[in-house]
Amino acid sequence: MAAPHTDRAAARSFARSLGTELFETAPAAGLYLWLDTDGLALCRAGRPPMCMRADFTRGAQGYRNARPGQRREAIARACGIRGDHCPWIVDATAGLGRDAFVLATAGASVTLLERSAVVHALLVDGLQRATAGGAADRTARMDPHHADAVEWLAQDFRDNPPAVVYLDPMYSGQRRAAAGKELALLQALSMPATDESALLRQARATALDRVVVKRHRHARPLADQPPDYHLPGRSTRFDVYRTRTD
Repeated sequence: MAAPHTDRAAARSFARSLGTELFETAPAAGLYLWLDTDGLALCRAGRPPMCMRADFTRGAQGYRNARPGQRREAIARACGIRGDHCPWIVDATAGLGRDAFVLATAGASVTLLERSAVVHALLVDGLQRATAGGAADRTARMDPHHADAVEWLAQDFRDNPPAVVYLDPMYSGQRRAAAGKELALLQALSMPATDESALLRQARATALDRVVVKRHRHARPLADQPPDYHLPGRSTRFDVYRTRTD
C-alpha cells in the first residue's frame, strides 16, 4: 500500500490490518492500494494508473444521490420501498455500496455484506468520508460487514429476518466505460467465483418478503431460476423473487 502525505502511524496500522506493506511511492506494476487525502483507492499500475474508490458525494454517484426521487428509482420499487414502508434490506453483494446508498437515501436500513477484505476497506473508507461530508443521515442507515454472504445469511434470525435480500453479482457484457474499468479491477483481485445457485438459494430461504437480483437486461436469470416478475430498465433489470407465503 502506498500512502503519501498521510498520517504515517495511522497508515501503517491500516496497512497492517489488511496484511500488506506500506510504501512511500506506487509500485511499477500490479495492483496496489493508494491512500491520500482523498481517501483510499484500489489502483493498477500504468500510464496513467487505473484507480477506483468508493465516493458517495462526488462525481456521478454524488449527482445521482443529490437528485430528488430516489423512491421512484426502479431499485427502490423492486425492493418494496413505498410510503412509510422502509424494509430492512441486506445487500449481500455490496461492492462499493452504490446501490445500498440509494436504498438508504430512500429510507431503508441496509446491511452491506462484502467478502473481499480490500473492497470492504474501500467501502468503509467511502462511508466514513460521506459521513464527514454531510451524508450522516444516510450512512447511519448503512451497516457494512466483511463476510461471506451465504454463511452470513444462514445464521439464525429467530423472529426478525431481513425483509429483502438484494443481489448484484458481477456480470459480463457491455457496460459503461467507467463501470468496465471498475469491473476489470475487481476481477484482477482474483476472488473465487461466487456459487450463484447457493447464494440465490440461501437468499430465498432467508428473506421474509423477497429477493431482488440486478441483472443486465439481456442476461439470463441468476442460476437460471425464473423470477416472479421483473422491472426493466434501459441497460439493467431487477428480477424479483417473492418469498412470503401468507
